[in-house]
Amino acid sequence: MTKGTSSFGKRHTKTHTLCRRCGNRAFHRQHKTCGQCGYPSAKLRSYEWGQKAKRRKTTVLAACATSSMSRGGSRTGSENKHRENTVAVKKTKKTAEE
Repeated sequence: MTKGTSSFGKRHTKTHTLCRRCGNRAFHRQHKTCGQCGYPSAKLRSYEWGQKAKRRKTTVLAACATSSMSRGGSRTGSENKHRENTVAVKKTKKTAEE
């Protein structure tokens, strides 16, 4: 059994597919874990030996979101126009009075 060229020809299946959290093609289909972000773990995958990778993963949006929460922003849904504790108005069909 050769370990070279003839063995490489049989490699046509994908071990990794797209991750639903980070979007990278790093989700291992058999292990069911993402090599990039660590999904389905609740915490994001990051290590101290990869400081450059940690710098690459930061986003401006995350920094803004945390700063708005620290300034006293509310999480009740006022930002996304969700209505709470309201009752829908009943609509009646107009009848033809002519």
